[in-house]
Amino acid sequence: MASSICEVLGIKYPILQGGMAWISDAVMAAAVSNAGGAGIISCGGRSTDYVRNEIRKCRDLTDKPFGVNVMLMAPNKDEIIEVICQERPDFVTLGAGNPVPYVEPLHAADIKVVPVVPNVKLAKRVQDSNADAIVVEGMEAGGHIGVLTTMALMTQVIPEVEIPVVMAGGFADGRGIAAALVMGAAGVQIGTRFLLAEECPVHDNMKQKLIEAADTDTIVTGQTIKSAVRGIKNKFSLAYQELEFSGRADKDTLLKMATGTNKLAAVDGDMENGMIQAGQSLLPLRKVEPMAAIIENLVSEARAALRSAEKIRL
Repeated sequence: MASSICEVLGIKYPILQGGMAWISDAVMAAAVSNAGGAGIISCGGRSTDYVRNEIRKCRDLTDKPFGVNVMLMAPNKDEIIEVICQERPDFVTLGAGNPVPYVEPLHAADIKVVPVVPNVKLAKRVQDSNADAIVVEGMEAGGHIGVLTTMALMTQVIPEVEIPVVMAGGFADGRGIAAALVMGAAGVQIGTRFLLAEECPVHDNMKQKLIEAADTDTIVTGQTIKSAVRGIKNKFSLAYQELEFSGRADKDTLLKMATGTNKLAAVDGDMENGMIQAGQSLLPLRKVEPMAAIIENLVSEARAALRSAEKIRL
């Protein structure tokens, strides 16, 4: 049984890039893969033509392994899976739905399957369905989140399954990567930290907003309607949360209010009315730089942290 995601995916470093809707495109994914990690193209809100074109574009930009993220709540998820099976990226991550029916078809196309799960029960279920690895994401992450922290998930999920566990949620420097590896993780998935890569297509306004953010600047919306999303405090998110807890709005009203706000921030650069999805670990985000530099710094920091840990005596 592989102990590292590097063995499963054939990558140099145990670092996956998060599949962020409206952001994670072929250029960004290829930059991560070329730097030694595993880049991921996001299908969130996208058409089948977009997915096909981005997979082909990524293949032109890198000869390293890369993957595609599929949100299983998408109405066109089956058509997207069909395109993926035809185009055959190296792996697929699956979230926001039941991944089990898709494991066999993807394996038949020689594609590795890495579901995203929020707890031990689902981790065991996808393991029994022959998933190649899993991503387990803590509530420190940006975007849609669960209810358990990354530390609690590492403590409880990793000992209970045999397939490689990639941890996500709050990883933004090498010390965090080292901590996850010491806990027994097979690797980590990083999203917010990569938003400051030169190759990331997110709007420059959002990059600057992240650079300016303080450690306490995230907020969670949608908790009362079981659609929790973490992002940066701004006019929209503060107004949304106030309305949410006022009792004056029902679920449909709140969902409608949130629709399209991720794109408004990430693509259009509206820092007041868009939802600036980002995780809690914000202070390491201090400058825009090439993806290769970010990943090399992460790896260097992780190696230094692991060397320091060897000197500790209990």
